[in-house]
Amino acid sequence: MRTLGAILAGGKSSRFGSDKAFAELRGETLIEHARAALAGLCDAVIIVGREGGIPDWPAPGLGPLGGIAAALNHALAHGHDQVLTCGVDSVGLPADLRARLSPAPAYVASQPVIGLWPAGSATILEKRLSTDGSHSIRAFAADLAARAVELDGSPANINTRADLARLEQHHGL
Repeated sequence: MRTLGAILAGGKSSRFGSDKAFAELRGETLIEHARAALAGLCDAVIIVGREGGIPDWPAPGLGPLGGIAAALNHALAHGHDQVLTCGVDSVGLPADLRARLSPAPAYVASQPVIGLWPAGSATILEKRLSTDGSHSIRAFAADLAARAVELDGSPANINTRADLARLEQHHGL
């Protein structure tokens, strides 16, 4: 199975106060941490939702589902069978994440932005985005009957500068 890694980086970082993709943790930007983690798990890695990457689909402002939709469409167009997604602030992804989430569809129960999605589910997501219904990842996951996978120790989710400072002090990551 060819797997595309997709870093969802289109958020406004409003709780963080500045673009958290370029905030540094142990001398590397958060986006580089995410890229390195996915590079070890996937055949290719893209960034979604920001300049230098691919745009959210069908338009910005749809939250993580717009990023996932863009990644699924990109995967279909480039011969990938599935997409492993994570947020730009998902630090500490396990080295066996793809195996834990296989077979797709599945997501990390504590952070549904981290998920393994079949590329062919793009049409199901497009239908969800075209309605007034919920645009949450959990609603999309329910459409696919995706499994919620519990991990021993959840990957970091950095929403504020205080979250980043706590993680910087943590020795386990």
